[in-house]
Amino acid sequence: MDNETFTHPHRIEDVEIQEWLESLDSVLDSSGPEVAAEILERLRAHATVAGIDLPFSANTPYANTIPARLEPLFPGDQELERRIKSLIRWNALAMVVRANRVEHNIGGHISTYASAATLYEVGFNHFFRARSEEFEGDTVYFQGHAAPGMYARAFLEGRISPQQLENFRRELKPGGGLSSYPHPWLMPNFWEFPTVSMGLSPLMAIYQARFNRYLEDRGLKPVTDAKVWAFLGDGETDEPESLGAITLASREKLDNLIFVVNCNLQRLDGPVRGNGQIIQELESAFRGARWNVIKVLWGSEWDPILERDTEGLLVKRMGELVDGEYQKLVVSSGAYVREHFFGSDPRLLQLVEPLPDEALRRLRLGGHDPRKVYAAYKAAVDHQGGPTVILARTIKGYGLGEAGEGKNVTHQQKKLNEEELREFRSRFGIPLNDDDCVEVPFYRPAEDSIEIQYLRARREALGGYTPKRSVRSKPLVADHDELFKEFFDGSEGREVSTTMAFVGMLRKMLKDQEIGKMVVPIVPDEARTFGMESLFRTVGIYSSVGQKYEPVDVNTLLYYKEAKDGQILEEGITEAGSMASFIAAGSAYATHGINTIPFFIYYSMFGFQRIADFIWADMRTRGFLLGGTSGRTTLSGEGLQHQDGNSHVLALSVPNLRAYDPAFAYEMAVILQDGIRRMYKDGESIFYYITVMNEPYAMPAMQGDVKDGILKGMYRYRQAPTPKSKLRAQLFGSGAILNEVLRAQEILDTKYGVAADVWSVTSYKELYVDGNETERWNRLHPGEKARIPYISRRLADAPGVLVAASDYLKTLPNMVSKWMPRRLASLGTDGFGRSEGRASLREFFEVDSRFITLATLYELHTDGKIEGSVVDKAIKDLGINPDKANPVIS
Repeated sequence: MDNETFTHPHRIEDVEIQEWLESLDSVLDSSGPEVAAEILERLRAHATVAGIDLPFSANTPYANTIPARLEPLFPGDQELERRIKSLIRWNALAMVVRANRVEHNIGGHISTYASAATLYEVGFNHFFRARSEEFEGDTVYFQGHAAPGMYARAFLEGRISPQQLENFRRELKPGGGLSSYPHPWLMPNFWEFPTVSMGLSPLMAIYQARFNRYLEDRGLKPVTDAKVWAFLGDGETDEPESLGAITLASREKLDNLIFVVNCNLQRLDGPVRGNGQIIQELESAFRGARWNVIKVLWGSEWDPILERDTEGLLVKRMGELVDGEYQKLVVSSGAYVREHFFGSDPRLLQLVEPLPDEALRRLRLGGHDPRKVYAAYKAAVDHQGGPTVILARTIKGYGLGEAGEGKNVTHQQKKLNEEELREFRSRFGIPLNDDDCVEVPFYRPAEDSIEIQYLRARREALGGYTPKRSVRSKPLVADHDELFKEFFDGSEGREVSTTMAFVGMLRKMLKDQEIGKMVVPIVPDEARTFGMESLFRTVGIYSSVGQKYEPVDVNTLLYYKEAKDGQILEEGITEAGSMASFIAAGSAYATHGINTIPFFIYYSMFGFQRIADFIWADMRTRGFLLGGTSGRTTLSGEGLQHQDGNSHVLALSVPNLRAYDPAFAYEMAVILQDGIRRMYKDGESIFYYITVMNEPYAMPAMQGDVKDGILKGMYRYRQAPTPKSKLRAQLFGSGAILNEVLRAQEILDTKYGVAADVWSVTSYKELYVDGNETERWNRLHPGEKARIPYISRRLADAPGVLVAASDYLKTLPNMVSKWMPRRLASLGTDGFGRSEGRASLREFFEVDSRFITLATLYELHTDGKIEGSVVDKAIKDLGINPDKANPVIS
């Protein structure tokens, strides 16, 4: 057979192809890969000029990117590291199995860490540098489902107790437990970043890496070679967020960023790409986005086989199989592998003829080979000029044997029977006898054992333990009274919107001696919409390369100015990316020890409704979210896709979020000043959502000491002009609708003899939280004097009917009505918006001054204070159509 000549369809004989291949090998040996690459590129260019249509492909062969001859020496004790890794595997397994024996279906994941153990251990032993006083350390986004492995390693390190391992997924047990997945809220000294919501951590990692460069370019931190590592699964890349910003990483040349994709070819229910090749698909996507791609597909046992293959047949065969076939090979016998993989060509069978079937079955994949993984990591760390992605081929549930290795059910694996446990024990050399093994005990060698000493020494060489979270920033000093003072005085009749007022405050904050450099304005291509273009010139838009062009508006005062030390993060049309920048900036107090203060302003409709998962994820992030052009009726013309009446209701879901809807500049000044104090001086783990509007009106001066009421959620803004009237009412308004309430107060007084007090409700959420906290305290302390909710205390002596109007859903005021002294009539904007002007929108949703007046009169009629005829006449006098369509369903 060796002497036979094989001819391709176009009459190119194998011997001729072999001559070309040998010529290339000769160039590689004599001149190196750079010269060989140059020759190939020139050949491609020459062929194109000659009219040869070469099909484009972003793929390389289905083989390791780094050939065996270029692999660096493995620097550690490979056998000792294998033993340590095996102990971690066992304890990770034991943690999940024991938890599910105690409490059935408590859950947990074995298979993800089983497949990724080598990927993590090579990193822990040789690459992941810890944060210290001298070095900022590497940032690692751990794959959420691999958390048991991180706990098991921390147990060997002595950082997590056996009791905590015992209480995995049972955090309420005495002595404490462990969170199911990485999250800094309940384990604030351990986890740095929440990563289990699929697809979010890759995008957060990209913007974290870019933010690190932002801090360096602005001189807020020293330039270092610290890396951002993100571990994710191949199935996770189906989430749009996972790959949605990879071009940003290459565009910004983020060579401080490394993705490690655990390609075990499986998602929860089955293959990621049963009929295709997910690794080749991902390579194409990343190479097309100009990433450095390193494939780690085959272990060292394949190297001699590949070396014997002088015709390239094996690599060709590797590229022919789809992932469904590869998954079948994983769970099959060596004989099956010989027949169905190598048996496609007699020449392939010859390559493995010396190997027994068992050796074929145990041919390792690259992601399970420490030498291959080390070579990839080293190449990634050394690479300059752009980000790197490592595509590591692994087996899901590696080591679980017949129970789940490579099976579609692997992801749901929680328990193993006695035989399976003993097989796992024996495969990884855990020093437990058959009887002890089935009890699945946690195992930790003695403190002076060679394993523990080696493990500690490796982490000491890399600066300490990781993951580990600590708050290293120093509290702010100033109280910033002078900074906000001017906004307490009103606009002196000049009409401004609350958005304009916020921009004025932002401008002053940027000039402040203490916090000016720390302020990080973030906008998703809406700076001009929000009137922030004046900041272009004063602080500039951040660009890692400065400004290489002359902007078309260079001769205008407020031209588009990019600068390497620019302060504004103008992210383009990406709320998700902007939110990732907000998280990076808002967590810098822990990540970098720097009190950066992010202000992310965006169309309020595109916040909680669109990227709520990111908002939920950032629970220890500090900063301000500004919902711009907010409210259902304040945004003229834009229509139902843009008009927000939901966000304050959706904000209820995040426990440590303070949500405010201020109507006036002084209210916002009070909120911002208090927020800066609480987050950056007192160190509270809270953040803020503040809605701002584009409707201009005169801003009044602050009257009296109302700061406490503003912050607690409500205060009486204006008393009734004739308080001794027999007909009384209490009117509640928020945001821009407060002006409609004030107009209703005047109509009620002048036309109907109703004396109404007007209350500014700055935060229904604060009132709601206070009411519930008060009720809870009373319920738990029945023998003590009952406490009274803030809203109840304020309204205790407030006479008359109660009417609330909001630019948001009626449920917002309704949820606090139980703590009011009487029945509440709520007006809100339930329903879809319209492309209309403000006046028409408020009539449509029945929240303008006329409908507020009508609601007040009707409540008085219900209480028997006025006749029904007065209400009927008012409907006619106010020009209200009683047969108009219901906005909720129209």
